[in-house]
Amino acid sequence: MTPPLIGGPELLERAIAYTLGSLHLVSPQSLRSPTPCRAWDLRALLVHMNDSLAALHEAVDSGHVGLTANTGEPAADLVAQLKDRACGLLGAWSVPASRRVRIADRELTNVIVSCAGAVEIAVHGWDVARACGVDRAVPDRLAEELLQLAELFVSAEDRPERFAQPVGSDGSAGDRLVAFLGRVP
Repeated sequence: MTPPLIGGPELLERAIAYTLGSLHLVSPQSLRSPTPCRAWDLRALLVHMNDSLAALHEAVDSGHVGLTANTGEPAADLVAQLKDRACGLLGAWSVPASRRVRIADRELTNVIVSCAGAVEIAVHGWDVARACGVDRAVPDRLAEELLQLAELFVSAEDRPERFAQPVGSDGSAGDRLVAFLGRVP
């Protein structure tokens, strides 16, 4: 198996493909459904995901990520907007304009940024499916690679603000991934 940090953009592509499948489950009625993300309904999660994809696109296009969230009104059809943004992101990462990405006072490689994006996108894809009442596991190989990365990227300082405390799981790689990030598989 290729170490995940070597194949960042390819890992991002697989995470996006998985999440696009989850987005097909969203209906207008499900937008008010609770998600595994504390205090967010599905609509709020989709707005957050849209902002995350925009930041990843900014990273690859300009080599910089601004730290302000999109506070404008979301598009009428969040799912269509997310799908379009995800497909555009795939194209942008196929030939990155920048090898380094500046975020505040830090500079990271585009591989690190794409790997972090892959973790976020896939796990939120899982959140979307759960909010829609569907048990849709992250594929095992993808989940194994993402779990290795999550263990590098998520520190004790990230808990409980950005992530809940880990939940025990002896299940599949997908279950262990979401449990590590504080979700009940």
